[in-house]
Amino acid sequence: MYRLDNNFAQGHFTMTVVGCGGTGAFVAEELCRLLPPRADLVLIDHDRVEERNLTRQNFTREDLGQFKSEALAGRLTRKYRLPIAYSTLALGMVEIRRPGLIIGCVDNGLARRQIAERVKEGSLAWVGGYSRSLPRELQSGPRLVTSLWWVDSGNGENYGQIIIGNADKAIFDKDICYGLPLPTLQRPELLREVPPQRDCADIPEQGPTINQIMAALVVEVVRRLIEGTCPWVQLYLDLEVGTLVSVLATSEVTRAKKWKTMERRQSSSATKAPVPPQPTTVIVK
Repeated sequence: MYRLDNNFAQGHFTMTVVGCGGTGAFVAEELCRLLPPRADLVLIDHDRVEERNLTRQNFTREDLGQFKSEALAGRLTRKYRLPIAYSTLALGMVEIRRPGLIIGCVDNGLARRQIAERVKEGSLAWVGGYSRSLPRELQSGPRLVTSLWWVDSGNGENYGQIIIGNADKAIFDKDICYGLPLPTLQRPELLREVPPQRDCADIPEQGPTINQIMAALVVEVVRRLIEGTCPWVQLYLDLEVGTLVSVLATSEVTRAKKWKTMERRQSSSATKAPVPPQPTTVIVK
């Protein structure tokens, strides 16, 4: 069985949560319990907390009107006594200085496109930093592999998926997987935009526990990536039928023209175009 490379976690690294809504807000809190001393945590979201967010997202009435990333960073800093950075800028405007993980908890194609671009930028910025530990094949091009793993999460009413990737193609050496296709290459429909007139109110109401369950799965993936024990490329959860299907990262799977998916389920897509926020990037201590 292959395991995903964890060279990124051998030194100082950053875990960046993009999207602090239904799943992301719960992911952020659980990461505070998991965070190793050598890691930084950054929260990115330009949406504000609304009344409708209080029932299924990790917010309280005191958070109303605040940026989600700001409210979470402040509360979690006080609770766990950790320095947590937050930004209300779009991901494309935020500098990611270290190797690590980008944890995508967004519901639209534009945000995923920005994440894909940042992962590619991470390849150019960091491949030389630890390339001596990689097989020769990985050193043939700067965009072939990256020290940033992207863990993409999406869910609907009572189902969800997690997809892991970091490169343009899969790369294996002995029992280690150094590269997996970006989530947007594995599932191109993740980039699909919905008509701009569609509103969040048009989306079926989510189940009361789907966000917490998906967050727990995301954190388990993150834990295994850090420890170097993650064997997966995709995970599919269906609460309606009570199943969790995993897809192992193997050369056979990644060479297949069609990825193993749950045909009757579709991943989350865009709900509305993002609104330009008031720019701010703050570190809460």
